[in-house]
Amino acid sequence: MIDRTDPESAIAEAAKKYSNWGRWGADDVLGTLNFLDEAKRREGAALVRRGVSHSLSQAFDMDGPQKGWRRRTNPVHTMLDTGTDAALGNQGFPHGIGGADDVIAMPLQCSTQWDGLGHIFDHGNAWNGRKAEKVVTSDGDLVTGIEHMAPHVAGRGVLLDVGRVIGGEHGELPDGFAITEEHLTATAAAHGVAVGRGDIVVVRTGRLTRARREGWGDYAGGDSPGLSFTTAGWLHASEIAAIATDTWGFEVRPNEFDHAFQPLHQVAIPNIGLLIGEMWDPDALAADCSGDGVYEFWLTAAPLPITGAVGSPVNPVAVK
Repeated sequence: MIDRTDPESAIAEAAKKYSNWGRWGADDVLGTLNFLDEAKRREGAALVRRGVSHSLSQAFDMDGPQKGWRRRTNPVHTMLDTGTDAALGNQGFPHGIGGADDVIAMPLQCSTQWDGLGHIFDHGNAWNGRKAEKVVTSDGDLVTGIEHMAPHVAGRGVLLDVGRVIGGEHGELPDGFAITEEHLTATAAAHGVAVGRGDIVVVRTGRLTRARREGWGDYAGGDSPGLSFTTAGWLHASEIAAIATDTWGFEVRPNEFDHAFQPLHQVAIPNIGLLIGEMWDPDALAADCSGDGVYEFWLTAAPLPITGAVGSPVNPVAVK
């Protein structure tokens, strides 16, 4: 039972109870990705049967969900060279060759993305008990930069379509719906799939589906279904490698405490060492899984190896 008036005590208790500090040594930079080993990748690769692939990424363009909170904007895509330049002969190349070039400027957390281990701190502590000011400076994440994870995020993916199983005929959970451990396990049972060590879990709430139908509205930062704070124990005990949702903030919003902001993040990232994905698009995959009854697949979701970054855009690809 959550005491809404006391987030500090609940966070402190969960952080201590579910801490993975030191589990993989003092120098660890991967957190729960350590659970995703070679055997787990072989298991994931063996799930490819039909060769059908699905991108789990939203678009990266000016029509994205961001509203400017904390300077998060949608991507700005600018052409440096175009077909018009080539047709007019302005590019200075010989024998008729022409080309196009472009540039993009965007926050790394503006669309489908991973939260790196340097993204969230707990009382000034970063992942594995390091001091936040020694880890992330104006030069970036000097210790747990997202580049360390780039080779590792590929393995067995599992979809938990909580929206379809718990949300009824529309397949969508309402804003403020807190997904509990019981909801997650009931969904896994309904799908006939097990979730465990080294898995990359994708949770569909249906929130993105609704945003597509009704418009972005407050999708970025507003009320939303999401994981309950009480799932911290499940996130730890299940030994999953990573988890992603189709929502902006991963956990339920409004949060389950008065005067709190993202308390599950505060436990999951700096204490459990969990890789968290947000704003993923599992809708096409969910339709496929519903059609053939198979909710496990090969999933590759490597972050861009941006040195010192605390997050990264990603184009997850699920193959069945």
